[in-house]
Parts: sequence; C-alpha cells; structure tokens
Amino acid sequence: MGAIDTIRGSTSWLRLASRQGSALGAKLHARLALMAQRRRTRRALLELTDTQLKDIGLSRADAYREGRRPFWD
Repeated sequence: MGAIDTIRGSTSWLRLASRQGSALGAKLHARLALMAQRRRTRRALLELTDTQLKDIGLSRADAYREGRRPFWD
C-alpha cells in the first residue's frame, strides 16, 4: 500500500467518523431538548392553581409528585 492509498483510506475514515459524530451530536441535541422540555412542563405544572389542576383531573399532591421528578426521569 502506497502513501496515497494510506491518505485516501484515512480520509474516508475521517468522513465516516464525521458523519457518525454528526448523528451522535443530533441524538445528543434531541435528548437534551427532551430533558429541557420535561423540566419546563413539570415546573409549569407546579405553578397551576388548584382550580386549574382540578380541571385536568389532578390533585395538588399529584402535581407536586410529578413536578418534583428529575428531568432525566
């Protein structure tokens, strides 16, 4: 194998690694976005009034239990 073949082989490997890195980055971004959304919605749940909670069929204890869950759960 010559020097040119080695360079070509490493270039295609780098392209593959770059594509896999992009996919990994996209998955990581999606996961972080989901965690942020969970955090926002759970905090919003804690801010609802008793009347609003009753409208959606939850008690204050239910809302507190859900709202205090960690965002990764």
